[in-house]
Amino acid sequence: MSVTLRAATRADVEAVLHLWAEDAAEATHTDNAHCLERLLSRDPEALIVAEDPDDNRGRLVGTVVAAWDGWRGSVYRLVVARTHRRMGLGGALVAAAELRLAQAGAERLQAIVVATGPGAVRFWTATGWERQSERLRFVRG
Repeated sequence: MSVTLRAATRADVEAVLHLWAEDAAEATHTDNAHCLERLLSRDPEALIVAEDPDDNRGRLVGTVVAAWDGWRGSVYRLVVARTHRRMGLGGALVAAAELRLAQAGAERLQAIVVATGPGAVRFWTATGWERQSERLRFVRG
């Protein structure tokens, strides 16, 4: 597998949204160009994309958000195109997110994973990350 991992740019926003929709990733109300552009404005390194150089269009085949708030690093929106699964790309994206967050100063990381996605749960279980069952997550918005 030959892919290039890099920080996303504003030019990637539509392709990222297309990948998320194509993958049927659980949608949220922040899955739109405005919110992604705001993320990139605030933290240009937060959204990591995987690009397939063998594809003539340079198609995006993976994403992960590695967000740092100064207290804790959060990893979410790990998406790998169906055509590129089971090739190590998910692990490479997580490693890139971990490196990015370590370089930012994060000492504690959390991954936000859709519990109803059996493939996602299996993936994260295999990564060596610890599943934390004693804490609940509350959200607004």
